[in-house]
Amino acid sequence: MMITSRITTALIAAYLFGTASFAPAKEKAAAKEKAGAGTSDYAKGVQLLDSKQYEQAVTEFTAAIQANAKQPAFYEARGSANFELQRFQEAGDDFSKAIELSPKDMRAYVGRSQVFLQQKNYQQALADTEKAIEIKPDEITALKLRAFAELGLSQWDKAVADFTAVIQKKPDDMQTYDRRALAYRGLKNFDAAVADYTFILDKNPNDTEALTKRGYTYSLMGQYEKAIPDYQAALKLNPQDNDTFSRLQWTQSQLAAKNATPVATTTAAPTATPGKPSLITQIKPLYIVIGVVVLILIAVIVRLLTRGKAEETSHIIR
Repeated sequence: MMITSRITTALIAAYLFGTASFAPAKEKAAAKEKAGAGTSDYAKGVQLLDSKQYEQAVTEFTAAIQANAKQPAFYEARGSANFELQRFQEAGDDFSKAIELSPKDMRAYVGRSQVFLQQKNYQQALADTEKAIEIKPDEITALKLRAFAELGLSQWDKAVADFTAVIQKKPDDMQTYDRRALAYRGLKNFDAAVADYTFILDKNPNDTEALTKRGYTYSLMGQYEKAIPDYQAALKLNPQDNDTFSRLQWTQSQLAAKNATPVATTTAAPTATPGKPSLITQIKPLYIVIGVVVLILIAVIVRLLTRGKAEETSHIIR
């Protein structure tokens, strides 16, 4: 349902007929008849809109517009019905027409900002909510929608401030706590985010989304032992939630790794395997000296044995 408040039939009729109060009698009657055109169709449309019969409501509002195309309330109401039917382009066009006819129509800015939010056009949504707040500074719906736009633009600190202002006026708005927790996570203020999710769970312990989101926030803090019970509680309420099951498995593995005792391993430094020594490395210096001495002795003995013998005559012819 659109957040925008509805205008009652009596109020719109009073507005429509009151615009010609200072006209001459004949002109006043004509203006009154013209201004009142489409009012009955509009009244039927409002009843259908309130009973969530959106398609029929669009039909009645269209008839009202065909009867009187100058009434911004008719476009605004049809925009609300189109929004509920998720016809966002048509809804945006209707709200824009209402703003064109009445630039100070705060409700039309609020309605169009919701269309922009659905289309993820956060900058335009922000502009419309700021215009609505400019027209009516205490409009809590516009303030909340502005915070949504700031979330979309990752303006975490501004979103926290706006959501906090909404909570001060509506302390039981659980959606606002949930969205503020997201903004706190964006600021990495995880303790504050956990506090908001805890507040929601204090009001409704079976809120599976709040359980899952708090569990995820705990995991971001590295507090896996706190995240696991939240995931398990959420799965108990919704066993088919595969995303939460996957998060639980991942968190359990992280906790196991965190609690694992490191195993001290002492690996000896590798040593070279001794190879077979070469022949040269096996010859020691002492052996070399002994060998030289032996050779000298042999030479001396040979010299002694050959002393005094005549040398053989050469056979070369002279």
